[in-house]
Amino acid sequence: MSKPEYRRAKPAIRISPSDLDNLMSSLDVKFVALSECLVSAGHRLQMGGVPAPGIHYNLVGTGRMFIGTDAPVDLVPHTLIIVPPNSPFRIEVAGGEGNHSRLKTVDGRSQTSSKDGIRRFIAGSGTPEIILICGFFHASFGSAADLFATLTGPVVEKFEPADQLDNKLKEALAELVSQEVGSGTMSSTLLKQVIVALVRRSLTSMHSWVERFSILSDPSIARTFAEMVCNPGAPHTIESLSRSACLSRSAFMQRFATVVGKPPMIVLRELRMRQAVEQLKISTLSIAQVAHRCGYASRSSFIRAFRGHFGRDPSDYRSSWPAPQKSA
Repeated sequence: MSKPEYRRAKPAIRISPSDLDNLMSSLDVKFVALSECLVSAGHRLQMGGVPAPGIHYNLVGTGRMFIGTDAPVDLVPHTLIIVPPNSPFRIEVAGGEGNHSRLKTVDGRSQTSSKDGIRRFIAGSGTPEIILICGFFHASFGSAADLFATLTGPVVEKFEPADQLDNKLKEALAELVSQEVGSGTMSSTLLKQVIVALVRRSLTSMHSWVERFSILSDPSIARTFAEMVCNPGAPHTIESLSRSACLSRSAFMQRFATVVGKPPMIVLRELRMRQAVEQLKISTLSIAQVAHRCGYASRSSFIRAFRGHFGRDPSDYRSSWPAPQKSA
């Protein structure tokens, strides 16, 4: 195999489709910025690190991307690359006769333009050979876990035109250009569709990048975490969660903390708080009913937990939002 760092002989044991679906349905995606990178033949676009993971999708042209000290990634149309946070990268397009030795280096910070609200990083004044749509984002399950928190190396996948990821990213750019009400939400939704398409690919991909996502790397913990994400108000205990993972209590707690980054009951509390916030914003349920749905035995215990997490009472939080419309 030409690139063993990205490939293995067969897919590793992976999270089940149903567990993955549960996780993706609860994933929050918030975009930080969308931009385009345009590189002409014979040029090198040098970019600094951004404190958020980035999606880079090659629309047209061929070239190479270097990320940190990793081996170069060949850029062909419909190549999707996830760049870890704070990772500098550069994009190179060969000159005449495929020559890479005399490229003109352009610092992306000094060669930018903005049109219709979209920032463009440009290397070369000629017709671009490479055009990438670049989206920087955060993808997490509330405050409980960040899907990309443990990503230290790039993720590379080749898609096909029929996957229509280019159309989704173009639509996200168009939403930002429109500056209409809800354009930020629409752009985040479109970015989430791209991320879901990538993670869905993990079920069948021969590439080893899946193991770089800690939450996806351990199917037993992923299954249990998915149950917590989808139904945080259930009467979960360490015993019930460890049984779900088919692990002893001590093994479960150790593996969960390693994979997710926090002890299970702290994560459960954060997931319950996320559910409580949503219900306080969009429902007309009483505080006691919200407490019950979020898994708290009493209204008072829920208020104490909410106050400890947010520094304010749930009724005070609710009053800061427009009152939801009651159904007829």
